[in-house]
Amino acid sequence: MTKYEFLRWITYPVMPVILITVRNDIKKLIRQTKKKHLKILDVGGRKSPYTINLNADITLQDIPQESETQEQLNLGFTSDILTSIQKKRSNINAIIIEDMTQSTIEDRSYDAVVSVEVIEHVVEDDLFVKNISRAIKKGGWAYFTTPNGDFIKNEGPNKNPDHVRHYTKEGLKTLLEQYFEKVEVKYAIKTGKYRVQGLRSFSLREPIHTLKSIFSNIINRFQSRGVKSTSVETAHLIAICYK
Repeated sequence: MTKYEFLRWITYPVMPVILITVRNDIKKLIRQTKKKHLKILDVGGRKSPYTINLNADITLQDIPQESETQEQLNLGFTSDILTSIQKKRSNINAIIIEDMTQSTIEDRSYDAVVSVEVIEHVVEDDLFVKNISRAIKKGGWAYFTTPNGDFIKNEGPNKNPDHVRHYTKEGLKTLLEQYFEKVEVKYAIKTGKYRVQGLRSFSLREPIHTLKSIFSNIINRFQSRGVKSTSVETAHLIAICYK
């Protein structure tokens, strides 16, 4: 375990609830798979904290960082990011720099695929999902998260400039069912002031703000219990798909 991984491990309990939720879900899926060491493709993974310290061989895949918007939103790979990741992470098996809609990954190469807050950035979402499904072995699974389009609209002055669309629960389920045998979609994470405050970065230079963020994440964790069927005031959709 690297120093970075250790710091991530000890701070997980006070991190944003989406991170805790995704990590717990993925670890549960790994246990259910009953295989000693899974090969997992982390699509859009770049600096992704979601697969750190997992007992699996992780391949990070992302597009090259080329535009100013990508840089501002920390999207895509650069040589500096790659160097940093390889020093910090101990479970990285490989890194792929390519667009998933133009994927050259061989069929049935991975036991599972994780795609956290990525699909809303993709214009050709159908091809994106098709290539993810193609890369998964029979009996494997895919895990997606995306903003909850039943409640969060990507329009107006606060529109995310890199989001193509926000999915409704039924819309996402319909898309995924074209390529997976079984699809489960649920709502996740109560939104509001505590969730927003909790998303602020931690910094020793701003101890008061950091303590507020930690407190907010703890409150939001309790708020987010039992919301998987609640379409309003929830921030995310989570989909688990089986081959």
